[in-house]
Amino acid sequence: MTNLSKTLIAAAALAAMATSAFSQAATEMSPGMAMMFRGGKMMSMAMASGPRNHEAMMKGAKKVPDNTVFFMDGGQLYSTSGTLDPTGNFYRP
Repeated sequence: MTNLSKTLIAAAALAAMATSAFSQAATEMSPGMAMMFRGGKMMSMAMASGPRNHEAMMKGAKKVPDNTVFFMDGGQLYSTSGTLDPTGNFYRP
């Protein structure tokens, strides 16, 4: 195997590890952004600006309480009240 091949394989392996670590990072919501669950996938997108759009979204909105954990099971999105420790173990408050 040439040095170039070894370098490319090592770079690909590092990129794969970095991508999986990045996907586990906390996702922060910012004003003007929305997340939508559809077809078993979570999507993030910019919301259309304007008071009418905001009013339409707020009409059926509910505030998410602190210590809410969202998780996937069988392609469905669930939520429960509790916390996760740094190792991922779940605890009720």
